[in-house]
Formats: sequence, C-alpha cells, structure tokens
Amino acid sequence: MPDHIQMSEDELRERTRALLEEVHPETTEAIPFRRKQYEHGLAWVHFPEGHGGLGLSPKMNVIVQDEIGKHSKVVHQDPGASIIGIGMGAPVVLTYGTDEMKRDMLPRIFSGEDVWCQMFSEPSAGSDVAGLAMRAERDGDEWVVNGQKVWTTVAHLSRWGMLLARTNPDVPKHDGLSYFVLDMQAPGVEVRPLYQITGEAEFNEVFLTDVRIPHDRMLGKEGQGWNVAITTLMNERVAIGGGGSKKKGGGGIAQLLKVWNDRNKDASSPAQEAILRDRMTQAWIENELLRVTSQRARAAQKSGTPGPEGSVSKLAQAEIHKRMWELGVDVMGATGLTFEAGYELRQGYGSLNSALELAKYQFLRSRANSIEGGTSEIMRNILGERVLGLPGEPRVDKNVAWKDVPRS
Repeated sequence: MPDHIQMSEDELRERTRALLEEVHPETTEAIPFRRKQYEHGLAWVHFPEGHGGLGLSPKMNVIVQDEIGKHSKVVHQDPGASIIGIGMGAPVVLTYGTDEMKRDMLPRIFSGEDVWCQMFSEPSAGSDVAGLAMRAERDGDEWVVNGQKVWTTVAHLSRWGMLLARTNPDVPKHDGLSYFVLDMQAPGVEVRPLYQITGEAEFNEVFLTDVRIPHDRMLGKEGQGWNVAITTLMNERVAIGGGGSKKKGGGGIAQLLKVWNDRNKDASSPAQEAILRDRMTQAWIENELLRVTSQRARAAQKSGTPGPEGSVSKLAQAEIHKRMWELGVDVMGATGLTFEAGYELRQGYGSLNSALELAKYQFLRSRANSIEGGTSEIMRNILGERVLGLPGEPRVDKNVAWKDVPRS
C-alpha cells in the first residue's frame, strides 16, 4: 500500500471550501470550527481518515491553511497552549493509543478543548531523560506513581499529561521505562509554578503522590516506554523547530522589522547604522532559511515518528532566535536595556502592547530556546551520530541495571 493517498491540490482546496460552506471562521468560534475541520479530515491531512486526516502527504497541510486564509479574514490557528498536544500528544496517541483513545482524545486535542503537557524531565534527569527516577508500581489493574517532574510546560492548564516513569529498576535504564497518559485532575497531582525571567510561569514542577493510573492508560507495553518517548521527542523537535511563520517574511522577523522602523534613527552614528543594517539583512536571510528548512522537516514527517530531520530545524530555530532578539535589543539602543519594573508574575500568556515590549520579552524568552525540547548540545550530538555517522558518546551504563548506576 502506498505511504500516502493521492489527491490533487485542487481536490484538497475544493474539500476545504466545502468545510467553509458548512462553517465559516468569521461566524463560528474557534472550538466548533476546529471540531468541524477535524471531521472533514482537514486537521492533520497526513493522519488516517477518521482520525482528523485524509492519508495525504504532510506537505499538503499548508494548502488547507492557505485556502482558509483566502476566503476568511479570521483564521483559527492552533491555540498557543495546545502546541504540545497538537504537535506531540496527537502523534503519540495515533501511533500507540487504543481505538477508544483515538476516538475520544484526538478531536479534543485539535479543537483546543484539552491541553496536554509532557512529563519527562526530573531534577536529576534532564538531558539524560532515560535516567529518570519516578517510580510506577503495579497494583492490580492500576499503577501507583510517586515522584517529581520539572520544567513541565502548561501543566497548570493541562487536562492530560504524557508521563514517562520507571516500572523496572532491575534492568538497564532505557529498558525499565513505561509511558502513561496521566489525568492531571487525579488525586495526588500537585502543580507548582516556576517563574521565569519574563515574569511568566509557563512551565511548572509537578509532584505525584500515590497517583493511580489505570493500566489501560499505558501507551505501548510495559518496558517499551523509551520507544514511545522517542515518538514524542522527535515530534517535539519538529513542532518547536517548525513553530515559526509559514509565510515569507512573517513571524519573528516581521516583528523585528517593526522594531527597526519604530526605533530612534538619530541614536546611532552612520557607521553604527550601516552595521545594524547588515545585521538586519543577515537576520532576514537566516529566518528565511529557517522557514524553508522547517518546511522540509514537516514534509519529511510521518504520522508516527519522524526521523532526525526535526533536530535540524530545532537547532536552527534556537540559535537563530537568540541572535535575532539580541539584535532587537541592539536596534533599540539604550531603551533595550530596561525591562519595566514591577511586572506582574503570572501564569499563561500575557499580552504585549508594542513591538518594543515584545522585542524585550522575546530577548528574555529566547534564552530558553536552546534548552527546551532538548539542548542545542544534544541536537548536535543527534545530528553528528545519526545523520553524519560520527562515533557516539562513551556510555558506561549501557548494560548496567538502573538501580546499580552510581548517582550523586
């Protein structure tokens, strides 16, 4: 059977127009519109029919968005808090979930009704996720889970969590993990905010105390958690790396150009102005390269586990964003050195009133880009080993039971 069903671009556009005849984004709220979009197979067109897709090539997703944009001034984009569910939760449920999970969870993920979070990192297991210590012990038809997770983005908003826990400490670390879908409203789940330099607490630490998870909420089989986690991690990197604008000159570079146009042009000398102009040109080129690289990663993505191409765009996104917003601060001059005193600590996504405020925020927030979703160092290791075929990092714990590995 071929990997993808054949459908022409014109046929897909016609199908999208049929959706707009039934419900239109200018007269329909986001959740009911996206529900209908899912029913029409126009949520993720590369997913199978009946699960929000049509079995098409991933690169045809952009056609749906383009056609909606042509016929509507309002486009109900992916909700900001739903990037984890849409980019990572949906592929892992599709690949490993039961038919009941797919039927119940996928529509609500795409509509934005249910927010998801990813619960991998722990205080002593960040880059080395497989070394995590959270324990899950079988008790009849349930698993009892205890431990702590950290850096859990949007946990405070989430209905479901993708949880990786250790179910067998007597085997090597990668072999003793299992993967669960956790009800974030279950007794024993405690979410505590972690405030960032931006004043936001978009990520959290989560404590689980005797939390019970039904056995049928395990994705994959017991001990196969690492394989399931790879599906999540690879899709995470595609989601983060491809999270920018799909439009030429859009997204972050468009915001930076507003800062450029609104700046005090008399604050810099002709020589400084020439240097800034060169850096702006370079930033535009790099953002365009990032956009097309992300398109290539999405085109290569399959409905299950993408290959290492997501690490390319994720690494590029992190480093380019940091350089771009450092430039934004330099363009603002002395104004860029200040961040308003007394800013409110908050959870969720705050509103910013001007291009200058946004640029200052992005400068601070971009510090996390080379850490979240796998550090830039880890991305370079993946690309070196899996793409370039370079020797891997030495591993002294490869065949050692997790309980016997020395820990500080």
